[in-house]
Formats: sequence, structure tokens, C-alpha cells
Amino acid sequence: MKNVTDSFISLIFLSSAEGFRLNTNILETNILNLSVVLGVLTYFGKGVLSNLLDNRKQKIVSTIQSSEELCKGAANQLEQARARLREVEMRAREIRENGYSQIEQEKEDLINVASVNLKQLENLKNETVQLEQQRVIEQVRQQISRQAVQRALGTLNNRLNSELHLRTIEHNIDLLLGMKNITD
Repeated sequence: MKNVTDSFISLIFLSSAEGFRLNTNILETNILNLSVVLGVLTYFGKGVLSNLLDNRKQKIVSTIQSSEELCKGAANQLEQARARLREVEMRAREIRENGYSQIEQEKEDLINVASVNLKQLENLKNETVQLEQQRVIEQVRQQISRQAVQRALGTLNNRLNSELHLRTIEHNIDLLLGMKNITD
């Protein structure tokens, strides 16, 4: 620090006593040269540096603003996606509930149809059984009638002699004559 002060003093002293001349002492002139360079850079470079810093600042601000806009857009898209997700979930729940209720309805319909079919089959079975019973009863009647006629014929043949036969013929002739007289 003392050298810097001495160099300024020697520069002032030298310039006032002898006029302006160059100092060739490297240690003294180095600090002086540096201060002159820094002064010139500060004076002329201040505008350039401030322009560079202002441009950089504007770029940073615009980048931040565009990032904020992108963030807002992303937040809006996220909210829209969440709303769409809620709608899709609600629709899926409705479809699931409708599917379950439709399955239950179809199940009940199938049970009802099966019940009706079962009743129809039961009625058809009962009708078939009744028809079969009537057919069997009719067959039994016919067999009994045939057997009764065969027994009666057998009994008649065994008991029918010529005298009974003649009496039956005479009786039938009398009946026919009586009917003829009634009609005349």
C-alpha cells in the first residue's frame, strides 16, 4: 500500500517539478498502469457491461416468464386431465353398475323363463300321463268287453239248446210283428 501511495506522490511530484516524463520503474509503473487501465475500462466498458448485464437479465426474466406460462399451462392441462379422469371414472362406475343391474335383470328373466318352461313341461307331462291313463283304461275296457262277450257267448253256447233257441227266435218274431202292427 505504501508503494501505491509513493508512486502517486512521485508521479505528481515528478510531473510538477520536471514536467511530464515516463517512469521506468516497473514496480511503480505497474500499479499506475493498472489503475489507468481499470479507469479506462470502467469509463468505456461500463455501458457495454451494463448492456450485456441488461440483455442477460432480460433473457433470464423472459425465460422465467415463459417457464411460468408453461407451468400454468401444464397446471391447466393437469387439472383438465384430472377432470377427464373423474369423468371417466364416473362413467366406468355407471357402466359397471348398469352392467351389474343388467346381469341381475337377465338372470331374473332367465329364471322366469325357466320357471315358465318348467310349468309348461309339467303340464305337458300331466296331459301325457292323463292321455296314457285314458288309453290304458280304454284298452282295459275293450279287453274286459271282449272277455265278457266271449264268456257270454261261451255261456250261451253251453246253455243254449235247441228248445231255448226256438223260444228266442219266436220271441224275436213276436217283437218284430208287434213293431209292424204299431207302425201300420
